[in-house]
Amino acid sequence: MKYLDEFRKPEVARRLAAQIERVAGTRRIAMMEVCGTHTMAAARYGIRELLPAGVELISGPGCPVCVTSNRYLDTAVALARQENTTLVTFGDMFRVPGSTSSLEWEKMRGADVRIVYSPSDAVELAAREPDRNIVFLGVGFETTAPLVAASVLEARDRSIANFSVFCGHKVIPPALNALATDAKLGVDGFLCPGHVSAIIGARPYEFLPRDYGIPCVVAGFEPSDILEGVLMLVKQVADGRAEVEIQYSRVVDWDGNLKAREIMDRAFDRAAAEWRGLGVMPDSGLVIRPELARWDAERLFDVQVEETREAPGCACGDVLRGVTRPPECPLFAAGCTPDNPVGPCMVSSEGTCAAYYRYLRST
Repeated sequence: MKYLDEFRKPEVARRLAAQIERVAGTRRIAMMEVCGTHTMAAARYGIRELLPAGVELISGPGCPVCVTSNRYLDTAVALARQENTTLVTFGDMFRVPGSTSSLEWEKMRGADVRIVYSPSDAVELAAREPDRNIVFLGVGFETTAPLVAASVLEARDRSIANFSVFCGHKVIPPALNALATDAKLGVDGFLCPGHVSAIIGARPYEFLPRDYGIPCVVAGFEPSDILEGVLMLVKQVADGRAEVEIQYSRVVDWDGNLKAREIMDRAFDRAAAEWRGLGVMPDSGLVIRPELARWDAERLFDVQVEETREAPGCACGDVLRGVTRPPECPLFAAGCTPDNPVGPCMVSSEGTCAAYYRYLRST
């Protein structure tokens, strides 16, 4: 298939769904997608409804905004309240509620919070406004981390001293390790993220079949991509195999984007990080390297952060672990809606609750 519309042909989807049902037989197979784009695409195109009753597709911690801890959000709010400071962020972070506030609320109260599409826009803003502290919120997985790393290196090379990054980047493989060892979850296979894998390649997932006997497939985002990825996983389970396979071969290879990985390594070190729902995991986060401390907001600013609290009744953490489905949360579509979100899973454009609310409420 060469063209976008070929990946969305109903007859292709029906054929793949029939193959999945035939190969799965009477087996009960639970697989998890760990990419927010997969979560939204599966809901939008009705992928779950096409699967046989015994094959379940579970949404996991694939949205970087959703797994960002309240502590990080509360610190971002505290930074926004600093005098002579402009907080710059991607749009999805703007409305995510922290313990008592959000960046949206801080902007309404007078804070200078701006939304950009690229971290390089924040660097240019710092160059144009040298008398203000420009703090960029670095949130995302390996997909966006190279861009933020490049912005730090650019600020250093251009001697832009009023630019800094509050780094909250995370990396996917440690989260997969935690999910693979979660006895309450018990998945039979992982649908691995296409965007992240375009950067890191498929090789970092080899520990899943080797150490845990869990098959995984890197899949694309069109309906036939996802269904073919599910079929490949079902075939592995039926054959008693556990391997890393690449469905998304038009974009992903085994080693990923070497240049992007090199840029990340120049700007970041690995460190422990807190994930909503999964807790603190070693080597699961990125921090700015010591030699670039001048552009590290966490080192530059000593802010008073309020006591972190979780929203009462919000099940986002369990939704991200895959042990609770959004409709099982008592707040879903009642106290928590896209217009009045209680947790980040309802805010983000890749959040599981947002996907269920938009496409699956009637089911």
